[in-house]
Amino acid sequence: MNSELQAKHRKLEELIRIWPSALVAYSGGVDSAFLLYMAHQILGPRVTGILGDSPSLPRSEHSAALAFAQKHSLPVEILKTLELDDPSYAANLPNRCYFCRSELFQRMEELARLRGVAVLAYGENFDDSREVRPGRAAAGEFSVAAPLREAGLTKADVRALAREAGLEVAEKPASPCLSSRLAPGLAVTPDRLASIEKAEEAVRRHGFRIVRVRHLGGKALVQVSPEETPRLKDTKLQSQLTPELAAAGFSEVEFDPVGYQGAGLR
Repeated sequence: MNSELQAKHRKLEELIRIWPSALVAYSGGVDSAFLLYMAHQILGPRVTGILGDSPSLPRSEHSAALAFAQKHSLPVEILKTLELDDPSYAANLPNRCYFCRSELFQRMEELARLRGVAVLAYGENFDDSREVRPGRAAAGEFSVAAPLREAGLTKADVRALAREAGLEVAEKPASPCLSSRLAPGLAVTPDRLASIEKAEEAVRRHGFRIVRVRHLGGKALVQVSPEETPRLKDTKLQSQLTPELAAAGFSEVEFDPVGYQGAGLR
């Protein structure tokens, strides 16, 4: 570990150490997993991870998040969230994530108040702070701490520290919620989310690691990483996948010939 990364790591430890107690928003992704791991190392039983659960979270991600927590003895509680009941979220406008985060943070705040927990935290990193993220506005409204960001830790830094700690999530690709696959303005519904999840599971069963199935109404746009895309172009494979995606609820299927451009580990 180089000296700059060591300094950021120490800063993160200092930020966490002053917390009397905390609830950490936990999704199972590398950022929130590493933050919860670090907080538990420092605070022990005074920290709990909160896994927000709704139809927008794939069951595979739900299971993986719980498995990671169990393996590393991290205390995690499942909190049902109801963002799909909010018309502002369901409308699927560009600020959709604001309403999702608001729902989660409001529920976490209520839980913290009941239990006398001092701090709410989430895994925004320094790279995230340089992007337009509606969820950050919600975090600000509920005074949710972002210690990874405050310590100056980038996504690459977090992965490096997770690797140093021997955490298997270090190389885990990003996995945004299922709602992010819907075409802008196409309403978020449980049925559409279920179709996306079923379709992505079908593609993964054929050995693809990074998968996005874009819901464009009745049409599915199948994307995999650029490295995996040459295999997706195989016409025999496409003829196998098309009826499987039709069974998931799509009347038309298109295969992206270029590949998902956000497929890097960042």
